Amino acid sequence: MKDSYKKIILFTTSLGAFIIPFMTSSVNIALPAISNDLPMNSILLNRVALSYTLFMAIFVLPFGKLADILGRKKLLLIGLILFTAASIICGISNSANMLIAGRIFQGISSATITVTVVSILTSVYPTGKRGKALGLNVAMTYVGLSTGPYLGGLLTKYFGWRSIFTFIAFIGLIVIVSLLTVKQDWKAATVEKFDGVGSAIFALSVLLIITGFSWISTSFGWLLILLGIAAAFLFVIIEKKVQQPVLDIELLKGNRVLFFSSLAALINYSATFAVSYLLSLYLQIIKGYDPAQAGLVLMAQPVVMAILSPLAGIVSDRIHPIKVASMGMAITTLGLTLFIFLQLQTGIVYIVSALVVIGFGFAFFTSPNTNAIMSSVENRYYGVASGILGSARTIGQTLSMGLATSIITISIGSAQMAVDHAPELLSSIKVIFTVISALCFSGIFVSFAGKSMSKKESKNEQ
Repeated sequence: MKDSYKKIILFTTSLGAFIIPFMTSSVNIALPAISNDLPMNSILLNRVALSYTLFMAIFVLPFGKLADILGRKKLLLIGLILFTAASIICGISNSANMLIAGRIFQGISSATITVTVVSILTSVYPTGKRGKALGLNVAMTYVGLSTGPYLGGLLTKYFGWRSIFTFIAFIGLIVIVSLLTVKQDWKAATVEKFDGVGSAIFALSVLLIITGFSWISTSFGWLLILLGIAAAFLFVIIEKKVQQPVLDIELLKGNRVLFFSSLAALINYSATFAVSYLLSLYLQIIKGYDPAQAGLVLMAQPVVMAILSPLAGIVSDRIHPIKVASMGMAITTLGLTLFIFLQLQTGIVYIVSALVVIGFGFAFFTSPNTNAIMSSVENRYYGVASGILGSARTIGQTLSMGLATSIITISIGSAQMAVDHAPELLSSIKVIFTVISALCFSGIFVSFAGKSMSKKESKNEQ
């Protein structure tokens, strides 16, 4: 394949990688304004954030398999069209329920974009050059994260929160046009059938566990969690017996790098995804910043991630990627720990410094972790591996938001988030950072476990 054509594909997939985090970070900064406009209590506002990540987590694994069967470009195009339409729905919403419905469809379509972008790049770039390509792609993800808060804050301040979704729909159209210039498609499992039963049970399991997690303070919530765990066990049993499963259990059992690195990704995103959400509330409700000011502060983390991700990708082509990823997880843990000590009077320099540390650690975890996973499987499993990684990330994101919203709900109940509840909100934010710091610390050892297993596997192959 010509280098010029590879660059077109890299450009197109990078736009796809940009649009999802941009939407996420820009909407997070607009949540207080959305709450005031529609209006919403804390429970409904939390659902606006959680519904997106929940449905993305439900569909990302099945879509990873579907991409291998239907074609990765074709599924990406379908997802982009649905994502653009869902963004328009969100932008014209006149009620909380309509907005949540739009966010659900955004989550479903984002799942297709997430799994196809990585698998297409892995199909095009060989080992040795893949880390650099994935690093650039991850950098675009963080460009989206870094521009989202500030630009989202400006749009919210001067044109209202609906303008964010209008802008996102416009970007979606640009990505669709760019993708249409790519003529090639990538299929690796055209003769296989889609595992609809397994996909449905997986979706039910995730839905029950995450929904139960958001009601964790009640007996009903624990019942949902237990039912979700039971559904997960049923899913594993069925997948072992199905000839063409949506999740190849034997692949996970036989590929320890895939297993441990995916588990590390789940832990990492469980620990970090809610950071921008929590700090958006802290800066606007507790510190009294407007959306643009809060967005400018929150840019610190993703800017560092965008700058360092290409370097991290290159390093992971030369040094064992799991070793690099484990170091990144350790640095991220340090940054999260700094936020345990937040106070009403905490200065912006302290907050920005902690965000820079998290950004540094996250950059050196994500692209090396992705490189390790995608380089550990054969071409025919790229879609599946991307789906497993995508599931780990999105389930982690959903658990992160579920944990954050649950603790906040327990603290302030169904009241509207306002300055009157600032002490309770600050207390709950500090509790959340304590929990996720401990979680991220455990992820260091999980990530590094893949390296020792990888060495054993390499000796066996030799």
